[in-house]
This record gives sequence, C-alpha cells and structure tokens, in this order.
Amino acid sequence: MDMNTLKIVAPVLPNIPWEDRPSGCTAPLWRYSKNPVIPRDLLPDSNSIFNSAVVPFKDGFAGVFRCDDTNRRMALHAGFSKDGIHWDIKPEVLRFTGADPEVAEWVYGYDPRVTLLDGKYWVSWCNGYHGPTIGLAWTEDFETFHQVENAFLPYNRNGVLFPRKIGGRYAMLSRPSDTGHTAFGDIFYSESPDMEFWGHHRHVMAPAPFEVSAWQCMKIGAGPIPIETSEGWLLLYHGVLRSCNGYVYSFGSALLDLEQPWKVLSRSGPYLLSPQTPYECMGDVPNVAFPCAALADSATGRIAVYYGCADTVTGLAFGYIGEIVDWTKKHSIL
Repeated sequence: MDMNTLKIVAPVLPNIPWEDRPSGCTAPLWRYSKNPVIPRDLLPDSNSIFNSAVVPFKDGFAGVFRCDDTNRRMALHAGFSKDGIHWDIKPEVLRFTGADPEVAEWVYGYDPRVTLLDGKYWVSWCNGYHGPTIGLAWTEDFETFHQVENAFLPYNRNGVLFPRKIGGRYAMLSRPSDTGHTAFGDIFYSESPDMEFWGHHRHVMAPAPFEVSAWQCMKIGAGPIPIETSEGWLLLYHGVLRSCNGYVYSFGSALLDLEQPWKVLSRSGPYLLSPQTPYECMGDVPNVAFPCAALADSATGRIAVYYGCADTVTGLAFGYIGEIVDWTKKHSIL
C-alpha cells in the first residue's frame, strides 16, 4: 500500500528497533537476525522471559515482562531500554498498589500488554483470582503501578485495550476460556465508561474451519495493542492448531472496523509467522510464536513485533504496516 495514502495513527518513532528485509525475502514479516532478543536467563533467577509488553517511553522504551522464576512461578517485572534491543529488566517482582483488598492478593500474573491511554500507561494481564481473569493497572513512570478492579469474571485471557476511546468509551478485546489450556476460544469486544464496569460485549471472531485455515482452527486470541490505520484497526492475533504432536501457536492479522471493531473487514488465511526456528520450536512449550507487543513508526510505516518463543525467550520481527494491511486484504478468508 502506498504510504502516501495510508494513514497510521501512531507516534513518530525514529529510534524504532529495525533491521532491513533480508535479501530474497518476500514475506511481509521477517525475524531479527540476532533473535532471541531477550534470553531466558537475563535475570539471576529467571527460567524464562517471554510474552511481554513494550512501549515507547521518554527517550527510549519501557515494558512489563513475564518472567517465570526457577520455582516456575509466573510474575511480572518492569524493564527499560534505550534501543528496544538491549533490556535492563528489574530483578524485583512488580507489585501493585491501591487495589481493593478483595482483589489485591497476588496469586500469579502473565502475558501483559501495555498501551498509552489518556496520559497513563495502562497494563492488562492475565491475573489470578479464583482462576485466570483480566487484571488492570496504570502507571506514569513504570515504577509505581496502581491496580484497579479486574475487568471480568474468571475465566478470561488475552485482555488487549484499544489505544483510544471508541464511541466515547474505553474498549478491550478478550478471550473467554476456562481453567485449563482450553480447546476453544473466540475473541470478544467489551467497552467501559470508566475502566471498572465492562459491558456491551460483542463477538469479534471465532477460530477458522480446519479446511479453510488450519493454523487458527482450535482457538484464537488478540495479540499486541491494535494499530489504527485509515483501512481499519490492524490486529495481530495468535491462532492454535491442534496437531498430532500437540498444540502449535502461530500468528496472523486482521482489519477491524474503526468505530465498530467487532466487525471484521479482513482476516488473513495464511499465518504471518509460525514456529520454524530452533528457539521457536524448542523450549519449555515447543512450537509457539505468541505476539504481545508491537512498536509502530507513523513516519516510515515500520513495525517491530515482540513475540514469545516456545514459552521460553522473546523474539523480534519486522515489517511495514502498509504491506501487512495489503497482505491481509489480499489473503482474507472472509
């Protein structure tokens, strides 16, 4: 797509992590040649660091990272980087403040997302409260995190906020599930007037039929914060294939209507990226590519996607938003 006609609502980000497309590569997304960008043992007691969230912050970047320790406890840690490649992740587990005591007790937390919204950095994550649900908190400095009410009842995962209000209300995607690694899962849309009470739930999309797009035939879930473009919200999302050798997590793309995001305009049949490299195919959970964050530069149309690899390390992939939008429309299964 011509970058002169595609409008991307995102900051100008001249320091976005970047590596040019490899010679001979025609895919709309390509891997960083020095992946994994974050190893499993960056912290003294980390077993794995993956499925994490990154945003522009001051003159560099900040993030909230899933760091499972060597007890295999799931926890969140804050981190900072000048270039989005080399990360200083705090060894201290992130603790929240201000929550009602009924929901403040920490059980576990994983798979965070972060977006800048109304001048605050909002964090959503899978929060343990009698089962997995969606926790919410905000920060201004990635030092102090103010927890609010859980968005939904258990069981729910993959809570992903939109970066602006839609129809005057806050908006979120999520994936209702149950207590285990369920063999089902659709994406839903919800909205709130105040980040506390969520309703007006709308179905967005279901897994695809096996014979149409097998990589996403068992369950799907929203990935990074959607990117607003003149062609719709660009959503990267993961899909799961139940193979004869277990689950395989890949990710693709969709375009959602700007003002009614539960209406899907296009949805990719092929995957954008699937587990194919050793660090994606071998680890604590083999054969997983799971996107949780994306940086976008409106000036160049570049995108840098952070994704979990085999539930062990963090990978980085690059592309152009315009190319992904075109590719999504060209290869849509709708």
